[in-house]
Amino acid sequence: MLPDGYDLICVLGPTASGKTRYAVQLARELDGEILSGDSRQVYRGMDIGTGKDLDEYGDIPYHLIDIVDAGTKYNIFQYQHDFERAYRDIVERGRTPILCGGSGLYIEAATCGYDLPDVPPDPQLRAELEKEPTEDLIARYEALRTPHNTTDYDTRQRLIRALEIAIWQETHPVTRTAFLPKHTKYIGLQVSREERNARIDRRLRERLDAGMIEEVRGLLDRGLSPEDILYYGLEYKYVTLYLTGALGYDEMVTRLQTAIHQFAKRQMTWFRGMERRGISIKWIEPER
Repeated sequence: MLPDGYDLICVLGPTASGKTRYAVQLARELDGEILSGDSRQVYRGMDIGTGKDLDEYGDIPYHLIDIVDAGTKYNIFQYQHDFERAYRDIVERGRTPILCGGSGLYIEAATCGYDLPDVPPDPQLRAELEKEPTEDLIARYEALRTPHNTTDYDTRQRLIRALEIAIWQETHPVTRTAFLPKHTKYIGLQVSREERNARIDRRLRERLDAGMIEEVRGLLDRGLSPEDILYYGLEYKYVTLYLTGALGYDEMVTRLQTAIHQFAKRQMTWFRGMERRGISIKWIEPER
């Protein structure tokens, strides 16, 4: 059962902090089911690189994992709808919903009732925007919209998508979501930076040994283009660069380690931003 007054429990934290293990333990104690809050675990055939760790769930039901094919450009608007359907199903069956993940934007979209526009991708516009310097894209975006915060364009990919949406809204009616925010109990898992980086490096070696390179090669063999796989970032980006000859093996591992360390730091920055926006997170240190 949920704690009094709450609609949802959310277990969040940076990569390699032990979120899945902790969420599964909670689910066993509270007759719960887990909703993934990870932007890449939705893709079928992307198991090792996204860290699905399905063996950890045992008999605990999980949702929002393996729901679309790799190569699909799944977006946060779709996620918000899929989350709401799965959440209502869990609640209606009298089970405890537990959201678990490290994608801060997805977590906030699920729990805070974001009003999101349903804007289709425009490949031609994206190709044109890709040619423009980042500074020009920011200026163009800010001429159309007042940013909520710098996370509107903290990556070039997100900036181009935000500009794509803003341009569409100038001339088209837009369908928007209307989900109510959830009264959420947020539990954050954190370890020291040194411990986190050590866990990341150890886990990367384990994933490489478990066949992560073969997983990416399989995606290429199934017809996904290198550009399709590069889109998913981190493990998929650097392993693809290795398989296509752009990087040697040792350089791939070194650069990927650094990229994941930086990613974990950005995740913590996002979660601290949530706290500044008034979200209360109870931070705990997971068991080793």
